[in-house]
Amino acid sequence: MEVFSPLGKVLVILGVVLVLLGLLLAGKLPFLGKLPGDIRIEREHYVVYIPITSMLIISAILSLILSLWRR
Repeated sequence: MEVFSPLGKVLVILGVVLVLLGLLLAGKLPFLGKLPGDIRIEREHYVVYIPITSMLIISAILSLILSLWRR
């Protein structure tokens, strides 16, 4: 038995994506970029920033959303 119609699935997933994107752009997800595993090297004339853990979390969330989309 299907709980959501195909249009309902699209709307729910689109809503979740828009909320996450809005929070990210508004700066309301302050933990992104400051997690253990995110590398930040500051020197006198440059800064190197490698957000490994943050990108893994974003990748997992996007994979979950896309797997729900395909169902």
